[in-house]
Amino acid sequence: MTTRAKLTLYSALATALGALGLTPLVTPNYWVFLAIVQIFVAAGAGAGLRRLALPRLLVVPLQLVVVCYTLLLTSVGDAMPFGLVPGARALDEVNNLLTAGGSDIQQYASPAPAHPGIQLILISSVALVAVLVDALAVTFRQAAAAGLPLLAMYSVGTGLSGGSEAWLWFLLAASGFLLLLFAEGQDRLSRWGRVFHGAGTQGTPNALSHSGHRIGLVALVCALIVPVFVPQGDLGLLSSGGNGDGTGGRGGSVTSLNPVVALTANLNRPNAVDLFSYTTDSADPSQMYLRIAALDSFDGVQWKASEQHLQNVPKQLPTPEGLSATVPSTTVNTDVRISDDLSSEWLPLPYPADRVQVPGDWRFEAESRALIGDNGQKTNGLSYHVDSRNLQPTADQLRLATTPPPDILQKYTKLPGDLPKVVAETAKQVTAGKDTPYDQAVALQNWFTGGSFTYSLKVDAGTGNDAIVKFLRDKTGFCVHFAATMAAMARTLGIPARVAIGFAPGADKGGGQFIERSEDYHAWPELFFPGTGWLRFEPTPLRGSEPSYTRGDIAPTPSAGASRPTSEPSTGASAGPSASSACVGPGHRIGDCGTDAPVAVTVPHRTPWWLSWAALASFGTVLLLLALLAAPMLWRVRLRRRRLGVGRHLPGAPPGGGSSELTDAQVLAAWDELIDSAWDLGIPPDEAGTPRLTARRIAENGRLDATATAAAGRVALATEQVLYARGPLPHPPLGPDVRTTTAGLRAAAGLRGRARAVLLPASSARVWWRLTDRVMTFRENLRTRAARAGGALRAKLRRPAGRSKPEQP
Repeated sequence: MTTRAKLTLYSALATALGALGLTPLVTPNYWVFLAIVQIFVAAGAGAGLRRLALPRLLVVPLQLVVVCYTLLLTSVGDAMPFGLVPGARALDEVNNLLTAGGSDIQQYASPAPAHPGIQLILISSVALVAVLVDALAVTFRQAAAAGLPLLAMYSVGTGLSGGSEAWLWFLLAASGFLLLLFAEGQDRLSRWGRVFHGAGTQGTPNALSHSGHRIGLVALVCALIVPVFVPQGDLGLLSSGGNGDGTGGRGGSVTSLNPVVALTANLNRPNAVDLFSYTTDSADPSQMYLRIAALDSFDGVQWKASEQHLQNVPKQLPTPEGLSATVPSTTVNTDVRISDDLSSEWLPLPYPADRVQVPGDWRFEAESRALIGDNGQKTNGLSYHVDSRNLQPTADQLRLATTPPPDILQKYTKLPGDLPKVVAETAKQVTAGKDTPYDQAVALQNWFTGGSFTYSLKVDAGTGNDAIVKFLRDKTGFCVHFAATMAAMARTLGIPARVAIGFAPGADKGGGQFIERSEDYHAWPELFFPGTGWLRFEPTPLRGSEPSYTRGDIAPTPSAGASRPTSEPSTGASAGPSASSACVGPGHRIGDCGTDAPVAVTVPHRTPWWLSWAALASFGTVLLLLALLAAPMLWRVRLRRRRLGVGRHLPGAPPGGGSSELTDAQVLAAWDELIDSAWDLGIPPDEAGTPRLTARRIAENGRLDATATAAAGRVALATEQVLYARGPLPHPPLGPDVRTTTAGLRAAAGLRGRARAVLLPASSARVWWRLTDRVMTFRENLRTRAARAGGALRAKLRRPAGRSKPEQP
């Protein structure tokens, strides 16, 4: 194996071993096999391009083109015409996958589910690292610098996943890098002279090589063992200040991971598990949701919790914000028992809770009324008691709600500047004819639950702009999409809104006892109404329960003295569903309101022009690259047919028969074909030798049998007669002899040698030589003509202006 081939192999091996450190990030980790395929595609592309003797700066971008095309084939091949040609549709699919993958990265903790978007990002990253490592170690012969992309890949994997197996990923990554360094070191030492593999003495290349191996192995062992005996401290790499645990200490602040991560992971469990049980004396347990957190900040990428200011848990929790004493409510007592399968830093609580008796180190966040674990406190195995309120506002009370306070409006109606217009436009269509925020909120809820939307967990999780637009277009998603979209639409209408995460009512076991399972994780929007505070709405069909205060008919204008909503349905046409009595209660949630007029949501979608041009440019580059790779093979086939065609039909010979003897030019063409065939199969030409010596050298190096050796001798003898005989001599056809010799060489060359002779024939270098000679000749002729023209111009300029030619006698 040549040094370059060895470096190529070890570069691919080092990248593959380093990529194994990324396997804990995603489960299942079948994607790593596709990543290894991309690694060896990058290595093969680099090896092939370097054989073409291209400039080093051109090899790397062409490698990237090959890798990108392979990624398109393996990820979005179904979207490509004929499965081969990348186009606008394929780029749209790639954009959708990358967007979904970016959203998943923001929402999931490791190990994340192996969604196609995350897999594409991981495989693309590994392929990019493979190209960089191959370029640095092989193309530019800087193996030490190739450790930088390997280190970056290892750091990302272990930094995000952590875990006790980090030492294993370090061992694999470091071993791959050491193998690469050893291979390059042997190459450098071999340039000093011949490397003997016997017992060496100090100062010989062999001794230096073994010393380098020992140093590398000792360093690797020390890196694995020494940290076990060294005290470790928290360097604050991932902490947010405070006491170093991310909670900010007493009276500090915390920005927690998005609880959507836990929700999506639990909903996608293959087998549901019991998370906790609770016993309650609620008169209407179907209305009791247990809440863990509220996402109040929307930046266009995701809904998330803003910075949370924590305090000690008061004995009596403060009155909920915006709640007045005029709203009827009842007190609910609940006892909760958490299983070991629920490990969370958020404590499940009915909303709004008044008193919580819980052991452990918990902190209270006033705005969201959430209890958050401090100093690593988790919910595992906890038992606690909660006193809460069951709010029972009437529809007229909500219709008569005043304008929210300015600080509430400012914070909870804030929207990103790049929010797609379709969100606000759809909200206006759905709520057309509704005059109060309450009626608008109920119209939004009923629009989602009216039957035109489908609940499905097969949609990628996401709460950002792209996810909302896709959800409005496809009308398919799960609770996260319904809650995030309704909250965003409510904000466009000026209604303060946020997204709550928690649990829908559990399964009734009788006697006031309920079981919450992983499949009960849920998300829902909360909207703010002055006098009542934050209220739950339920836009997700077939999940949870519709709030009792939204089951009344929706009147366009409330009556100030009415004690309950009117029973007459609205006769005005609207974009939202009608509120007939047949649509009251659960029946409305399973699509019984067949007369609802669905709102057509038109989402503008157009591929950017530059994506189309980029696809065409990439495809054109791939075709050009394939043409460059195929050109030597095609040229060689054509040249062989032209040279040996004389054995089948002699130019100038009578078509029906006649002499089959060869001319001198045809004999030399057959000899050239024999020389080039041997060169393609690993025996380079030697212009200094005579044809007879050359034939003997080919027979010895090619390990030819007696028949092939005799055939090569006949071609050499005919060539010497042409070159050295006094006059022309008759020559029999030499095509069969050339083919016999070539067949013997191919049999001894092995499969790899035969493949190289066909795909990358070494004799194709003659094309480059001829092209170089022609370029040099052209430049020399151009330089000569320019010199002549310049001389004539200078002679003309030196002639005096007034002097005329002498008269002819």
